Amino acid sequence: MGFEYRCSGTGFWSRIAVVAFLVLFAGMMSGLTLGLMSMSLVDLEVLAKSGTPNDRKHATKILPVVKRQHLLLCTLLICNAAAMETLPMFLDSLVPAWGAILISVTLILLFGEIIPQAFCSRYGLAIGATLAPVVQVLVVICFPIAYPISKLLDFFLGTGDMSLFRRSELETLVDLHGNEAGKGGELTRDETTIISGALQLTGKTAGDAMTPISETFSVDIYAKLDRAMMRLILEQGHSRVPVYHEQPRNIIGLVLVKNLLTVHPEDEVHVKECQYSQNPQGFRVNASI
Repeated sequence: MGFEYRCSGTGFWSRIAVVAFLVLFAGMMSGLTLGLMSMSLVDLEVLAKSGTPNDRKHATKILPVVKRQHLLLCTLLICNAAAMETLPMFLDSLVPAWGAILISVTLILLFGEIIPQAFCSRYGLAIGATLAPVVQVLVVICFPIAYPISKLLDFFLGTGDMSLFRRSELETLVDLHGNEAGKGGELTRDETTIISGALQLTGKTAGDAMTPISETFSVDIYAKLDRAMMRLILEQGHSRVPVYHEQPRNIIGLVLVKNLLTVHPEDEVHVKECQYSQNPQGFRVNASI
C-alpha cells in the first residue's frame, strides 16, 4: 500500500521529474569535467586562430571559461557532487532504501558518467561551447565555495598557465604528421621534412651540411660530354657540378648544368670548352654557389 501511495498523485511525477533532472545535471557536469578540463590552453589558442570556422567559434567561446582551470574544476565537481548526493533523497521517497541505492547507482553510472563522458570526449569542443553560458552561471553561483578552494590549488599546484611546446616536442609532432602523410594528412612528407630541418637549424653547423669531397660527384676538365656523361650528370640531380684538374681534390671550378642544354652529345666536346674564358687554367670559375 505504501508503494502504491507513493506512485499516485502529482507529487510522484514531480519527484520523477526532479530525479530525471538530477541525473541529467550530474551527467552534464561529469561530461563537462572531462571535455573542458582535457583541453589545453595551447590547443584552444591554436583552434581560435587557425582552426576551421566552427572550431574558431567554439574555441573563442570556451577560452574565457577554461582560463581559470582550478575554479572551473571546483565548480563542476561541486555541482556534480551536489546532484549525486541529492538524488538518493528523492528516490528514497519513491522506493525502499535498498531500491533507492540500487537505482541511483545505476542511473549515475550509466546516464551520469559513461554516456556523458563518451559524448564529451568525442564532441567536447562543440558541447563545451554550447554549454559555456550555463557553466559561467554555475561559476557565479558556486563562487563563494569554489573560489577559496581554487586559490589553494593555485598556491600548491600552480596557476596552470599556458605552456608552449618545447623544440623536441614540436619535432616529434611534425614527425607524427610525416608518418601520417600517406594516410590523408594535410602535410606532405616534403613539408614535414622542411619543417623538421628548420627546427634543427639552431643545433646545426656548416660542417653538418657539407658533403665530404670523397663522396661528391665531380668531372674531369678534360672529360668528354658524350651521351653517357650527360646522362650521368643529369642523374645526379645537381644544378652545379664541380670540375677538377688531374685529381678529384683539385677542384678548379663549377659547371652549371643548365649551360649544358646547348651542348650536343654527338659533338663530344670537352668540359673545358664549356664557359671557356681567358684565365690561366682555361676554365671560368663561377663564384656564386
